[in-house]
Amino acid sequence: MHDLLLTTKQAAQILGVSIAFLERDRWAGARVPFVKIGSRAVRYRHSDLLAYIESCTHYSTSEY
Repeated sequence: MHDLLLTTKQAAQILGVSIAFLERDRWAGARVPFVKIGSRAVRYRHSDLLAYIESCTHYSTSEY
């Protein structure tokens, strides 16, 4: 099964951030992985978003 590709707007909704946050993230070094399709289209894999959320999960303030 192929992974679902999402637009920046859809990815922002899943992550609970603004579209501008994701645009700045891509410009600054992409903590959130993305896929570049052609010269302009940017998409996000649903599985990458879930992995990013998991990587940001902490259980104590002493973890970071």
